[in-house]
Amino acid sequence: MKKLIYLIGVILAAGVVASCGSDDDDNTWETYAEWREVNKTWYAAQADKLDEDGNPFYEKVVPAWAPDQSILVHWFNDRSETQNNLVPLYKSTIEACYIGYLCNGTPVDSSYTNKGAVFTSRVSGLVEGWQIALMNMHVGDSVQIVMPYSLGYGSTATGEILPYSALRFNLRLTDIPFYETRP
Repeated sequence: MKKLIYLIGVILAAGVVASCGSDDDDNTWETYAEWREVNKTWYAAQADKLDEDGNPFYEKVVPAWAPDQSILVHWFNDRSETQNNLVPLYKSTIEACYIGYLCNGTPVDSSYTNKGAVFTSRVSGLVEGWQIALMNMHVGDSVQIVMPYSLGYGSTATGEILPYSALRFNLRLTDIPFYETRP
């Protein structure tokens, strides 16, 4: 009988916690409705952006593990020059230099100003948009990536990044220290 009462208490507590979270999510959704729409429109415009020759500026990159998700990538370098360089795996530790922007051009983070010039992290610990970009890059590649909010910080505010923010990063993969090989 005590176990049954305990189980009912746990279920009720979980229901209360879940309902509180839903209210916060609904409030965030409503509060940032206009910002979310601005970001959605901006991302669509970036997807349609053309270079000076009339070709798509960005390549749409779709990860094998999430075929319904994508980011936009523009390579600044000649990829043939880096094609034989290392490519990070999901568990790799990378070193990179970057600067990130909101859709309105506001800088929100940079390895140059906050962390010296080099940022070090495991690919698995980064937002999904970065994971997709990095696992399609070779050491030495410089790119501009644009990611929808769903592959960035989603409905969560992080520092100067508002909920539902599509993000643009200029990113250079400089090294993969301690590179591991696939089994």
